[in-house]
Order: sequence, then structure tokens, then C-alpha cells
Amino acid sequence: MKRKFTTSLILLLTLNLLVKPFWIFGIDRTVQNLVGASDYGVYFALFNFSILFNILLDFGLTNFNNREISRHANLLSRYLSNMVTVKFLMGVVYALVSVVFALVVGYSKVQLLLLGVLAFNQFLSSFILYLRSNISGLQLFKTDSILSVIDRVLMIGLCSFLLWGPFRERFTIQWFAYAQTIAYMVTALFAFVLVVRRTKFFKPRFDRAFIVSIVRQSYPFAILVLLMSFYYRVDSVMLERMLPDGAVQSGIYAQAF
Repeated sequence: MKRKFTTSLILLLTLNLLVKPFWIFGIDRTVQNLVGASDYGVYFALFNFSILFNILLDFGLTNFNNREISRHANLLSRYLSNMVTVKFLMGVVYALVSVVFALVVGYSKVQLLLLGVLAFNQFLSSFILYLRSNISGLQLFKTDSILSVIDRVLMIGLCSFLLWGPFRERFTIQWFAYAQTIAYMVTALFAFVLVVRRTKFFKPRFDRAFIVSIVRQSYPFAILVLLMSFYYRVDSVMLERMLPDGAVQSGIYAQAF
């Protein structure tokens, strides 16, 4: 077990060292330079806004699920059937809260549309993390390591085609968000198939008592994460909203983030 974990950890670190630098310095930096500080500043502010209420997508369920599956792998079918339903309900709550606060803040229609894409991406990212918690809970560490970088690899492939292909001159920040959506959807589908193949049955259901019990155990952690999200992410949102040239200033801030 120790050797298996160590090998998987080395694989995880190696994959991340190969993928993450190219994503940050090759793709993200190129997007910043291509679309300009103003457009990227709006994207960066909206991206951080979408993270503010991210805890509503999880509420500590992923950590709880990982712990329980690692202890009781035979409960995977029951937990998956409940958790998938709950994750989608949480996605609806998260979307409603995000839209309400976005309207209060005063985002334009174009900004709201981009925020909708980014919020959907946050849901997909959270769903992937939940699915990965099942994989790692089953001690499939190598599979989990590969899943941890699939979305980035797909994004690098899609964005490389858009940034250095025939569509470079027409590239917009919206395309960047859409590329992330496609990558997340493919990764989520792949991870979902892997998890379902490990179950005896899968039938979405909602066990109210089961969920209430988990939420009661998780809400202190959820409140902490919510406050931390505001602390780390609200600055770019405030820059974009409060200054006359907020989009540009947010973009400049993003370049140094």
C-alpha cells in the first residue's frame, strides 16, 4: 500500500510539473496578451466572483465522501446514487445565489452571460472533484492522478488550436471560457463512467435524512471556506466594480496574480 501510494504521488507530481507550467505560461499568459487587459480583467473578476459561492457546490461532501468510501467501499453504490442528485441540486442553488448577487452588483447582460459559463464551469469542476473522491477512496491513485490533469491537457489542446491556428485573430475571452467548458464536460463524463463501472447499481435518489446528517457535520467547514473565498477572491471583483477603468485595472492585477 505504501509503495502504491508513493508511486502514485510521484506520478501526480510529474504530471502536474509537465502540464501546469505550460498552462500558466503558454496558454493563460498568451490569452492575457491577446485579448488585452480590459477583456481579461472582466474575465478575471467574473471568474473570482464565480468562486465566491463555490462552497455551495460542495458543503464538505467531497471530503466526507472520500473518507467514507475509503473505509466502506461497499457503500459506493448507495452514496453515488444520493450524492449525484444532491450535487445537481446544489448546482441549482449555487446558480440562483450567483445570479441574484450578480444582479445586485450590477453586471451587464454580456457579463452575466460570461458569468453563467464560468459558474457552469465551477459546477463541472466541483463534480469532477467529487467523482475523483470516489476514485481515490477506492485506492485507485494512479487513475486519480491522471484524472487530475485530463481537463488541463484538453484545455491546452483546444486553446493551442484557437490561439495558434487559423482562428487567432478572432479569438475572444468567451472562447477561452467555452474551451474550459468542453474540457470539463469531457473529463466529468470520463470520470463518471469510471466510477459507475465500479458500482453494483446506480439509481439517482434523494435521501433527505442522509443528506441532512452530512450537512450538519459539514456546515462549520463550509462557513470557513466561504469566508476564506471572500478573503482571497473579492479583491478583483471590487477593483472591476469600484474604479472607472476597473476592467483594465483588474486585468493588470490579474497579470501579477
